[in-house]
Amino acid sequence: MRDTLSLIEGQMEQTLANNLFPVYLSLQSIQQDKAFLQKRGVLELTNFQEGFREALPYWLNHAFSTTQDRLERAVQVDQLQPLQSGSVPIKHSSSAVDLVALIQPICQLWEKLSWPDPEEAFMLMVKITEDVCKIVVNYCNLLKERVRELSENSDHGRAINMLCVVVNDLEHLRSVLTRLPTQLNWAGLRDRTQNVIGENQFHNTLPAQLQQAKSVLAREIRSALDTLGKQLNTDIETHVRNMSTRNRIPSKSTEDAADPLMRYLEQELHYMNENLVQENFNSLLIPLWINSVKTLHQVAAQHHQQEGLMVLCQRLQYTLQCLEQCFNAEGNGLPLDILHSDEYKALKAHLSHNSLSSRKLVEKFLEGKVWEQKVYNGEKYGAVTLLASYRRSDQRLRIEVLNAMNLLPMDSNGLSDPFVQLCLEPYHIFPEVEPRCTQIKNCDLNPLFDEAFEFLISLEQCQASGACLVVTVFDHDTLRSDDFEGEAFLGLKAIPGVAGQMEGNALSLHPDAVPAQIRLSLMHPKPNDDNILRLLESRRGEREAQAYAKKRRQREKQSQQGI
Repeated sequence: MRDTLSLIEGQMEQTLANNLFPVYLSLQSIQQDKAFLQKRGVLELTNFQEGFREALPYWLNHAFSTTQDRLERAVQVDQLQPLQSGSVPIKHSSSAVDLVALIQPICQLWEKLSWPDPEEAFMLMVKITEDVCKIVVNYCNLLKERVRELSENSDHGRAINMLCVVVNDLEHLRSVLTRLPTQLNWAGLRDRTQNVIGENQFHNTLPAQLQQAKSVLAREIRSALDTLGKQLNTDIETHVRNMSTRNRIPSKSTEDAADPLMRYLEQELHYMNENLVQENFNSLLIPLWINSVKTLHQVAAQHHQQEGLMVLCQRLQYTLQCLEQCFNAEGNGLPLDILHSDEYKALKAHLSHNSLSSRKLVEKFLEGKVWEQKVYNGEKYGAVTLLASYRRSDQRLRIEVLNAMNLLPMDSNGLSDPFVQLCLEPYHIFPEVEPRCTQIKNCDLNPLFDEAFEFLISLEQCQASGACLVVTVFDHDTLRSDDFEGEAFLGLKAIPGVAGQMEGNALSLHPDAVPAQIRLSLMHPKPNDDNILRLLESRRGEREAQAYAKKRRQREKQSQQGI
């Protein structure tokens, strides 16, 4: 580090000696004489700038061309490696330091020059700022060319590392430009030129020049980050697609399939976190996360074969979880509100469903219906009132159908002949339980049933995932199939006596639960509105999945006919 600083100081002194010597020496001598005479109170020195006014344009042009030449040589020897790592890292490369060393003497000269004429001082400042901005923009072009040269003979990892250094170089220069108004004392110049330079002219000239150069830097930083992100995305996509080709290898676990991607990503993100400015690292993470989610979704969607799809989605789901943890970094990376985008939620739901067996999908479907029942408002199609309880002592579920209210008229006489069907679902949990039906109540839209039914089922069955009572109201027809009035879903876990821990052989010593009166609004299914049913229909080789999907599609058809 000390050698680097010594080198910078030497370059600054050499620049002053070669570029600024005629003006700098004359100015220094005049300032010393002026200070001495003012101290003695003998003479107020004026118009001291007249002696070298004509030399200033020549010096400025000479300093600009000389700086350009030295900048080109600095970039040509730059290997685009961080100058120093460790406790106090220097993340930019040597040419960025050289450029700052070349700009610094210009600022020092302006401070010593202290040009007395306000209007001329403003014009000189415009020229100095314009030249500094040109030097910075030219450096961007030189740096891009240097990257291309070094990348031709570099491996993939080295190319990514060089891009990180380039981003840091440009970010370092952006901070230099940000400090330039302070170093050149624009505020003091503005105070001196208020009477000769208008406010709009001042701000439309100097700040506009600086902003244009900073915009170029910002654009180049974004371009470098985009290039870096594209290379990483290509690697991530390759790893993910490799996972999709391994889904027929039974011996390869989900963790093993995702391991190459996670090791690669952790290595690259760790390097970039160490070697990128934090702001740019965060700017890189967001598009990288978006493209990772997009790639996972594409791979899952493009796998058309049903065979192996469940295994693939299980692997992709595990990979998504790992990626989320990696990008969040225990709260030190991207926040969860950015990670949990709509695209992420859609992918998670897609993978979650496709990772499940058909029976689990049916359970998921019924859980959704129970939730839909809870949040459903209104009684557009009427309601049914039940009295429900579960007796652990003899493992009996008791359902008493009390009445139905406000049913829709289904017959030409403006009435209905309703009856209620009770069915325990899903079928694979209750394979031996037959549906039960109440008596038919003729010509009644508010029938009183007052009928009780008991189902001999275990507590374990009642507490199973998706276990529910499906209540369906039909209008009886003698000559044709019964009309569908509406349906309701009651989760068995909500019935008194079901909730709570199982004890011993699932029998409880606690007293039987008090029955609860439950009013359920009747609903109609929305046609073609459920992704789970579409997924079940796509599993053409599974008879159970096809049967359940067909049953629900028939219910949708009955609903449309009834309406």
